[in-house]
Amino acid sequence: MNAADCLFCKIVVREIPAQIVYEDDNVLAFLDINPINPGHTLVIPKKHSKDIFEIDYAEWTAVMRAARVIAHALETALKTDGINLGMNNRAGAGQVVFHAHVHVIPRFEGDPHKLWRGKPYAEGEFAATGDKIRAALNK
Repeated sequence: MNAADCLFCKIVVREIPAQIVYEDDNVLAFLDINPINPGHTLVIPKKHSKDIFEIDYAEWTAVMRAARVIAHALETALKTDGINLGMNNRAGAGQVVFHAHVHVIPRFEGDPHKLWRGKPYAEGEFAATGDKIRAALNK
């Protein structure tokens, strides 16, 4: 998908309306139209990039800085009990809109949203997984 066809790029240039809550030179933040909880905000780089694998470092830094600002605002405005940050990258991880974006999700004691359930490593898998990651980092 190119920027001309991107839903979020259209929000950036105001072709599609959104409830924008924050904007600076590099970043736009707006309410998710299908929120986990009211206040669920998406933070995006204005410059189109598909996901975490494509976004450049300066844009990533700007997005994460804005996500922190939004988290503080949600905590103050909505009296949250906590905040989740999340990002789905590629279809296999549940990404639906292919423009990099971070979810800032207000959480409240007793809300029904569950993140995930972990499972223990199989015998030998813990060390083997660590070895694979370290090898990739050393390339």
